[in-house]
Amino acid sequence: MKHLPSTQSLRALDRFARHGSVWKAADELNLTRSAVSHQLRLLERDLGFQLLNRVGTRIELTEQGMGYALDVRRALNTISGSAARHASRGVSGTINVCCTPGFASSWLCARISDFREAHPDVRLTIQTPRRLDDVSNPDVDVFIAFGTGYWPDMQVELLKEVDFTPLCSPVLLNKVTNLSGPADLGRACLLHLVDDADWENWLTVAGVDPALSRSGITFSDMNLVYSAAMSAQGVAMGDEFICRGAMANGALVRPFDIKIKSKNAYYLVVSDAKADTSSVNAFADWLREEVMENDAGSLAG
Repeated sequence: MKHLPSTQSLRALDRFARHGSVWKAADELNLTRSAVSHQLRLLERDLGFQLLNRVGTRIELTEQGMGYALDVRRALNTISGSAARHASRGVSGTINVCCTPGFASSWLCARISDFREAHPDVRLTIQTPRRLDDVSNPDVDVFIAFGTGYWPDMQVELLKEVDFTPLCSPVLLNKVTNLSGPADLGRACLLHLVDDADWENWLTVAGVDPALSRSGITFSDMNLVYSAAMSAQGVAMGDEFICRGAMANGALVRPFDIKIKSKNAYYLVVSDAKADTSSVNAFADWLREEVMENDAGSLAG
C-alpha cells in the first residue's frame, strides 16, 4: 500500500461497520448512499484485500474487514482523544447508565473497568430498568435498551441484533436421558423470562407443538433465568450474545443447533438534550468499540 487511505473512506467504513447498512452510514455522514459505496470500493482497492462480501443486493463485512474496521475505530478514537487532551478538555463529569439486567451482569460489568481506565475522571453509575424497553427515567444519561428500536423523540442506535437458542448446563444433559431432539424437551423444565413467547416461537420453528411452551418456570429477571440454567434446573431460551462467555467456559451448552432471530435487539438510546455531552459521547464510543471487538473475537474464534 503506497499511501494512507483518505479520512473520508475510513469514516465511511467505521459508520458502515457500526450500523451494518450503507444508508444508515450515509445518513450519519450526510452523504449519498452511492458516495458511501464509492468510498468503500476505493478503500477496498487501496488496501488490496477484501473488506466486503456481496450477497445479492446486500453487503457485509468480511472477517478481515471487521478486524480492520475495529483498528480504524481505535485510530479515530485516538485522534479524537489526542485533540481533546491537547486542548485541555479531558472528559470528566458523571454518567448514569441504565442497562438491561442480563446485558449488565453478563457483558457490561465484565468490561467496564476498561472504560474507567480510559476515562478516570468520569464518575459512572449503572442501574437496571423496570422493563427491558423502558427509557423513561429522566435522570438517566444513556440507556442500553432491548426492544424494537421505536422510541420517539430519542436518538436511537442499533448496538446488537440477537439470536435465541436453548441453553442449559452440561450437568442437566447428563441428568435428563434421551434429550436427543427438540421433541424431547418435554422431559426437561423450560425456563422463561416474563412470558412464554420466545419458547413458543422457537418450538414452532423446531417443528414441536408450541403448547409445550406453557410448561416450566417463569422469572422476572434474566439473571435468575441464567442462574437456574447454570444450576441445572432447566433449559433457558438464551441470548447468544450475552451468554458467549458462559458458553465459552462450558457453563452453558447448546443441546440443539436451531436458533431464531429475535424481533428485538439491543439499542443505545440517548435523549437529544444529553446527546452532545462529552462524557456521554465518550461512553457511547467506548461501547461501540467493545461490541465490535466482541464480534471480531467471535469471528476469529
